[in-house]
Amino acid sequence: MKKLILAASIAAIATGSANAATIYEGKGLTYKLKGDFQVQLRQDVGDDQNLDVEFDDLELKNSVVYDLKNGVKAFGQLDFGFKDAAEDKQDGSDLEEAYIGLDFGKVAVSIGKQNFATDEFGVEAAYELRSEADRFEEQGTDGDDTIRVNASLDNVYIAASYEIEAEGESSENGQSLDLFVSTELSGVELAAAYQTMEATPTSASKDTWGVSAAYDFGVAKLAADFSTTEDVADQYNLAAVVPVDKTTKVAVGMLNIKPETGDDVTEWYANVTYKFPSQKNVSVFAEIADTDEDDIEIGYLAGMRLKF
Repeated sequence: MKKLILAASIAAIATGSANAATIYEGKGLTYKLKGDFQVQLRQDVGDDQNLDVEFDDLELKNSVVYDLKNGVKAFGQLDFGFKDAAEDKQDGSDLEEAYIGLDFGKVAVSIGKQNFATDEFGVEAAYELRSEADRFEEQGTDGDDTIRVNASLDNVYIAASYEIEAEGESSENGQSLDLFVSTELSGVELAAAYQTMEATPTSASKDTWGVSAAYDFGVAKLAADFSTTEDVADQYNLAAVVPVDKTTKVAVGMLNIKPETGDDVTEWYANVTYKFPSQKNVSVFAEIADTDEDDIEIGYLAGMRLKF
């Protein structure tokens, strides 16, 4: 499940590490380790798919923070994913994020390999999707040469990032400018995002923008988003999360993609998640999903997740 409703926390800042285990704390240094282990028994939505064991995700996140006094902190993040290694797609691990920065309290600046600001966007509540969750995911939401600024200002959260072109260098992967803003008005969570990207030094820039809204009615949380890439495709998501009780929630949702050329695609999903009352970071879940494409069979999965 890549997104939450609402995806961005208003109070989030670059150095946050909820649920992380503190390995060391002393002399102004805090080292935390965060893990996310998820294993699924899954048959993907699609044609002629077979049941197998999938890993999504197997992550270890290392966070180091130094207190520089006067409200300033230096931080570093080093994250590894072992999903591909577990599925024999490669030897060893995959470096997912590696960045350092300074946190000034309400504003944090970081540089390195990290997610773009538009990675915050979206209300999708699925464990697995056949399609990308939104147009930003389709275009790309992370880079190796990224400068990012996060700001938490009263009731407004702002993130901005710039991917350096790095033309001719080993990390060359185009350039991208991304913006994300979220707030809450009268209980309604609102967000907007914008990206202008050149996938390669010779490619034309593509502009993508999106808006989202979510409201918690108590008995259910409803959310919707719309995103579009100029001259490529439009996409929207609808999602609802229903808390059955303190340990169990049910989510249902659908997405629709309307490309400039070709047929529309509609995908739907429904899942249930149970968190053990004695350990909220341990959960089990199940999901079914399908699309309206021709010759596509329904998909399903069941799995277990451990976080710390």
